[in-house]
Amino acid sequence: MTKLNPKDLKKRYENAERQKAHWRSIYEDAYRYALPNKNLYDGYYEGQVPGQDKMSKVFDSTAMQSTQKFANRIQSGLFPPQQSWCRLQPGDQIPEERQIEVQQILDKYSEQMFSVMRQSKFDLAIGEFLQELAIGTAVLLIQPGNDVEPIRYSCIPTFLISFDEGPNGSVERVYRRMKRPFEVLDQEFPDIKIPPSMVSRYREDPTEMVELIEGTYFDKTTGNIHYQIISDNGEDELVYRELKSFPWVISRYSKTAGERYGRGPVLLALPDIKSLNVTKQLALKNASLSIGGVFTASDDGVLNPNTVRIVPGAIIPVARNGGPQGESLKPLPRSGDVQLTQFTSNDLISSIKTIMLDESLPPDNMSARSATEIQERMKQLSQNLGSAFGRLISETMYPIVRRTLELMNELGMIELPLKVNGLQVKISPTAPLAMAQNMEKVQEVLNYMQILQGLGPQGQLFMNQDKAMDFIADNLGIPASLRTTPEERQALLQQAQQMAQMAQQQGMMDGPGPGTEDQIPEQQ
Repeated sequence: MTKLNPKDLKKRYENAERQKAHWRSIYEDAYRYALPNKNLYDGYYEGQVPGQDKMSKVFDSTAMQSTQKFANRIQSGLFPPQQSWCRLQPGDQIPEERQIEVQQILDKYSEQMFSVMRQSKFDLAIGEFLQELAIGTAVLLIQPGNDVEPIRYSCIPTFLISFDEGPNGSVERVYRRMKRPFEVLDQEFPDIKIPPSMVSRYREDPTEMVELIEGTYFDKTTGNIHYQIISDNGEDELVYRELKSFPWVISRYSKTAGERYGRGPVLLALPDIKSLNVTKQLALKNASLSIGGVFTASDDGVLNPNTVRIVPGAIIPVARNGGPQGESLKPLPRSGDVQLTQFTSNDLISSIKTIMLDESLPPDNMSARSATEIQERMKQLSQNLGSAFGRLISETMYPIVRRTLELMNELGMIELPLKVNGLQVKISPTAPLAMAQNMEKVQEVLNYMQILQGLGPQGQLFMNQDKAMDFIADNLGIPASLRTTPEERQALLQQAQQMAQMAQQQGMMDGPGPGTEDQIPEQQ
C-alpha cells in the first residue's frame, strides 16, 4: 500500500468503523459492568461530562473486582513490575560455538531495555492494557519520549481505535479518532501543517477541541510505515511521517475465525454478570420493602388512591381490610425468598470468579505457601489460560520488545547489529508463568540424567554434559556472565589436566614416603 490521500484514508477509516460498529452493543455491556469508569461508549462524542457517575446502573461489584484481579494476575505472571520478564537469546543462525559469547552481549541489551522501561513507566501502561484485554481487545501505543521518559507507553482506549487486518490475521492498518485543543496541536505535533481555513476557524477560541483522524499503515513495497493525520472532513493532511517500525501493539485475548476483534473472559462471563446484577437489584428492592414495609389503608374518602406509591413505608388505600369493617391499617404481604436470592447470587459469583481466573492463587488470609505450591499454581494458571497464553506472548510480549529495541536503536541508546526475528535474535519469556513451563523441561532432563547415572559409566555416553548444562541454564534464565564459553571450558579442562599431570610427576619424583619400604613387595 502506497501513501493514501486524505479522502482515501477517511474512506478506509469509515469502513473500519462500520466493521467495529457490530461490536458496539456487546462491548458497551461489558464495559458497563466490568469497567464502568472506562466506558467511553456512553456518549463520548455526544457531550459526555468528565467525572460523571457511570455506575448508577451497577448493583454488584464482583465483575469489577474480578477484572482488576485478572489484570493484576496476568501482569504479575507475565509482566511483573520492576522485574525482567523476558530475555534476548541468540537464534539458530548464530553458530553454536558463539552462543555463549553472543548471549553475554544480548544480556547487556536486555538490562538496558528494562532500565528504559522502568524509567518510562511501562508498568503503569501495561496494567491498564491488561484491564482492556479482559474485555477482549487491548491497544498500546509506543512512541519516542523525552529526556525524562525516553519511550512513551500509552494505553489507548479501544473505543477510539479501529483497524484492518493484513495477511494471516496480522494488524497492519490502525485508525484513531482524536480530539485535541487547537492551541496544543503544534506542541504535540511539531511537524504539523495547519491550513489557513482551520486557523481562521479556531482563532477566536483556541481552546476549542479539534477532531482529527490518524492513520498508520504498512507499505509492503518499501517496508516503511506511513503515519498520517488528517482533518475530520478528510480535506486536509496535517501530519505525514515515515516510520521504521509499527508503533501499535494490538492484542486480542481470544479470536474467532472471520472476526477482527477479540473476546475476553468478561464477554464469556457476561450472562452471569448481567444476571447477578439484576438479582442484586431485586434483592435490594426486596430488602428495602422488608425494612420499611408496605401497608394498606381503607379508602374512606380521605385518602386519594391516585397518589399511592409502592415504596418502603407506603400506605395503599383500599376499600376494606377484611371483615365487615376490617382493620384500619394492615401490613401488605411481602413476596420473595431472601434465602433463594442469596443462594442464586453465590452461585453466580462463583461462576464469574471461575471464568475470570479469580481462584488460582491462595487467599491472603491463608498460611504461607511453599515455593513449590506457588509454582504449581502458576503452572495451573498458564494451563487455564490455554491458547490465550500463546496469544499473549505472540501479540503482546514480542511486539512490545521489538518496538522498544527498534526505538532504542533509532534514538542511539543501543547499536543492535542483529535482527529480532527469531533467527538471529529470539525473545524468550522468563516471567513466572513462562518459567513454570520451563521447569517441566528442566525436570525431564534431570530425570533423564538420573536414569543415566544409575546405568554406571556406560550411561554417561548417552548425554553431552556441556549441552545439557547449557539447556538447563537457558531454561532457568541464568545470566551468560555467570557461564563459561566453550573456549573457556576447554582452557579450564586443559589447565586441570596439566595440574593433574604435574601432581603425578611430583609424586613420582618424591618417591615412597618413610615407613613404606616394608609395604613394597619384592619384585621377583
